[in-house]
Amino acid sequence: MSVDWKSFPSLTALRAFEAAARLQNFSRAARDLNVTHAAIAQQVRCLEADLGRELIYRQGRGLALTAEGAKLAQALTDGFHGIEVAVNELRGADPNAPLRVTLTPAFAAQWLIPRLGAFWKAHPEIGLSLHPEHRVMDLRRDGLDLAIRFGDGKWPGVEADFLTSAQYIIVAAPSLLQGRKNLTPAEMSSMPWVIEPDWPEALVWLRSFGLKPDAMNITYIPTEELALSAARQGLGLHVEAAALMEKDLATGDLIAVGEIKDESLAYYLVTRPGPKRAELKTFMKWLKAAI
Repeated sequence: MSVDWKSFPSLTALRAFEAAARLQNFSRAARDLNVTHAAIAQQVRCLEADLGRELIYRQGRGLALTAEGAKLAQALTDGFHGIEVAVNELRGADPNAPLRVTLTPAFAAQWLIPRLGAFWKAHPEIGLSLHPEHRVMDLRRDGLDLAIRFGDGKWPGVEADFLTSAQYIIVAAPSLLQGRKNLTPAEMSSMPWVIEPDWPEALVWLRSFGLKPDAMNITYIPTEELALSAARQGLGLHVEAAALMEKDLATGDLIAVGEIKDESLAYYLVTRPGPKRAELKTFMKWLKAAI
């Protein structure tokens, strides 16, 4: 989509307004842009006149935004940040900078962290900066090299490389099982469960196993890590990716009592399109081998 630059506001005015909105003070904005207080105020007033909208006003000793001003300020902050990231990439990142990797907290804690020692033993020259996040982060905007994401692998604007299939298992602590090694669907239905909220896939998987979640005693725990901790304490059955359960199963902290396979979902290595750093290629190759 092309931009009608003839009707576009002055970039200087937009920068002045973004700084004033972000810092909520004309004087701080002036210092941030290395101009005078009067220049910032004038540029903001010119922008308001150009748009025919009030964007910012004084409130006490600071500034406040109108609804229109807040919307524009957020768009400008996101836009300028994206430009900054792109410019820094074009100038050339520090070749010794660590790889920046985003992944879920559970995948980081249960699978990757226990194996990092082996990676650094083989590749001590490669640094990693891990960013465990439940939310999906934007690789370009956030300056990330790699994301380990769970889903169908069909995300626009990125390259997704298959890592491992989504084999899910139902697990329980020995204290909850009381000597049993296997459970029938009827027994599972009568027992307590601990599952994190906002995860409808888990309920779909349980139904595919022949269970009826709506009639079951399910306690929703805020995060995946806490739900796993509750399961280890014997507070309920839990459903989790088999790839994340290796340590718990090996130590006997949890016992697998059921298996669910969903061929439509998997873990993927997600990168930005284009050339990749040699360090990133090495790390991705190691991840596939470790899986």
